[in-house]
Amino acid sequence: MVSNAIDLGYSHVVCASNGNMGASIAAYCAKSGLTAHVIVPRNVDVGKLVQMVMYNARIEEYGDTVDESIVRAERLVEETGWYQATPELNPLTIEAQKTISYEVAEEVGDVGWFIVPVGSGGTLYSIWKGMREAVELGMLESAPKMVGVQARGCSPIVDAHVEGVLKPTPRPATMALGILVRNPLNAELAIRAVRESGGVMVEVSDREILRAERELARLEGVFAEPASSATIAGLKKLVRRGTISVDDRVVCLITGGGLKAADVVRLIEKRRRAPILGLKLTTKEKILRILAEADSYGYEIWKRLGRIVERAAVYQHLNELVDRGLVSTYETGGKRYFKITERGLRFLRAVDELRSLVG
Repeated sequence: MVSNAIDLGYSHVVCASNGNMGASIAAYCAKSGLTAHVIVPRNVDVGKLVQMVMYNARIEEYGDTVDESIVRAERLVEETGWYQATPELNPLTIEAQKTISYEVAEEVGDVGWFIVPVGSGGTLYSIWKGMREAVELGMLESAPKMVGVQARGCSPIVDAHVEGVLKPTPRPATMALGILVRNPLNAELAIRAVRESGGVMVEVSDREILRAERELARLEGVFAEPASSATIAGLKKLVRRGTISVDDRVVCLITGGGLKAADVVRLIEKRRRAPILGLKLTTKEKILRILAEADSYGYEIWKRLGRIVERAAVYQHLNELVDRGLVSTYETGGKRYFKITERGLRFLRAVDELRSLVG
């Protein structure tokens, strides 16, 4: 998408995301010199949010779930004309994600089942499209049966597959934030993929997800985030039901690493943790914490810091914080005051969250 944006002459990219896509867009925009605008919901894994902050994306919090963030991203593009990189709104998503199927065809070969975590439904359909093309290209003899897995606390596509009608989940709740989508835009495509392939949809509880996450890490050396671990939980459930045989050849798609899912790390890591370097307060963080208490001006901030750095250095830090959108300025009484922004407050909350994980 970033390559496409560059080819078309865009300098700003918009992406609504509850995590991985936003972090990826932010990284590639930083590398390419484009400005990334990432719209995130309130429910987002802190590790993914920290990546966006570090890549200097302009972050806007909008809505409780990514569904609302998508609406905001759509309106923002209408207002500004910026490049739309929200996966549910850009057709390149399916064409890019389907190449996962080519990799499986080349490295694994024919498989009986392909299990995919489902949020909006686009990834499931992408894999199915790629698998059909792999068969047409002679890379595979036959396409696998597709399985879509959703969390029990947010399973609108599973329900629609059974009932025939898509209804937004009234009060979605799951620790698998990567698939927390209340009103999935690609639900019909996902259901079509399951039905055409002769597959199934299945829901799993958060407890089953957490158990699968632990087993995947301990037995395979793969630490996956909850949304990805849901595929392992789904596989276990379908084997117990007899839908999938222990002799079947199965692929479970792992879409993200577990270190970004802070809540899960806190749950499963009960042993004593080694101290992590680099978490001491920096000058910029000290300045942000001062401004979090009250707006202030340069000289007063310098005094609050204990006058341990040059005043010129304090202003340099302040200007850099302003450039990053963590601090804003205004003038009153002939003085230039500095004020922490909502983005700056989110950054401090993210840092606090990380510190709580490492003890």
